[in-house]
Amino acid sequence: MAFPQRLRPPPRETPALHTRAMDNLSFIRHTMERATAFTAVPGWGGVTMGVIALAAAALAWGQSPSRWLITWLGAAVLALGVGGWAMARKARLAGTTVFSYSGRRFVLSYVPPIAVGALLTAALVRGGAFATLPGTWLLLYGTGVVTGGAFSVRVVPLMGLCFMALGAVALFGPVAWGDPLMAAGFGGLHILFGLIIARRYGG
Repeated sequence: MAFPQRLRPPPRETPALHTRAMDNLSFIRHTMERATAFTAVPGWGGVTMGVIALAAAALAWGQSPSRWLITWLGAAVLALGVGGWAMARKARLAGTTVFSYSGRRFVLSYVPPIAVGALLTAALVRGGAFATLPGTWLLLYGTGVVTGGAFSVRVVPLMGLCFMALGAVALFGPVAWGDPLMAAGFGGLHILFGLIIARRYGG
């Protein structure tokens, strides 16, 4: 007499070994990315931005307020374009992108103070307060570098603090100090810290 046999339930399908390995690698990669500082801040790009600023300071000296403004705004657009291109290139050479997790944190912290600076520039120019622009620009640019630099290498927020110090002096010092302080900040600080970054962290 044959006894009925209990059927065993079919074994649950387990994910393939390579699938689990890929999931683990993806988790490790995302974890490391979140813990990694954004190192694609350009060194030689910063030096180039400094040279552009020194050229703008020389061209703007003694000009009418409108031409002075056009010169500095044109230099700012050119310098930011150079800086953005150099940052993207450095990130690409390092095998990453500006839109990585650390890169996004840097950009999203850096951009708001720059956007505020653009809005305040329009408001101050409309009110004829040209004398306050150097201090405003240096302070807000420095703020952007400090906040973005919180997700980058240590020297970057230090550079931002130096910009903010010059901005405070420009804002409350004599009007005649505006152009020299902007040359010292946008020109000298970019060149100095650009060389430091290029030497320690690559171009």
